[in-house]
Amino acid sequence: MRPGLSSYTCTWAVGVPVSEPENSLKVCGLLEKAASMGINPVQFADNLPHENLTEEELDLLSYYANAKNIALEIGGRGLSPELTMECLKVAETIGSPILRMVIDAKDYEPGIPEIIGIIRELIPEFRSRKIRLAIENHDRLKAREFENIILKTDPIRVGNCLDSVNSMGAGEGFLTVSEILIPYTINLLVKDFTIRRAIHKMKIIIEGTPAGKGMLDIPDLIEKVNACKKCSSAILELWTPPENNLESTIMKEERWAYESIEYLKKIP
Repeated sequence: MRPGLSSYTCTWAVGVPVSEPENSLKVCGLLEKAASMGINPVQFADNLPHENLTEEELDLLSYYANAKNIALEIGGRGLSPELTMECLKVAETIGSPILRMVIDAKDYEPGIPEIIGIIRELIPEFRSRKIRLAIENHDRLKAREFENIILKTDPIRVGNCLDSVNSMGAGEGFLTVSEILIPYTINLLVKDFTIRRAIHKMKIIIEGTPAGKGMLDIPDLIEKVNACKKCSSAILELWTPPENNLESTIMKEERWAYESIEYLKKIP
């Protein structure tokens, strides 16, 4: 399975709402970083919005990626019919085989019947463009609910974007989530983590680590996903705990990215 880079590998460098770097990492900078690591594909998620780019900008992005021999994948947040359609058109323009979508967005949390209805309406658009919808397991819904959405829409054209940490926000451990969703996984996010008690013992802290340094059994996960033959890449994401200042945090994130990619390259 090919390791891939994401705009969520470099979250602090791209910029988070409470902490924007002066010279934030842009699309071409992420492609340069991937090329320097010998990494392909690169996934642009919702923290580097692409749906508002002009046609000329998208053509330039495709040209730049082709010159670097890097395949592109696209992701968005907020599974409304309008935004999903905009993201789908971008995916088609740049040749992304999948559209990774987080269902919820700010002030937007559709119920499961509405989600199923939206996807069913859009299935012909996905089919005609030969693009698959990868729904990311996120905080609000349980793994069985994601499975239900896939089975009631189109399990050939719709699958899961499997994240190793998000579902803890819904009270589910990754072992449970992975057993349910691996058979539907068409996009794999590798996000290693640790879980520990705070010093006062009154809360649990979940933090990211470089790939291979945490509690996630990455070789076993990749082997199981490989066995289903639906997913060809392992996209690295990092939850890098911040340092005392943004510059140090970004440097740490950069070290973790290189260390993690080197680790993933050694896994068949």
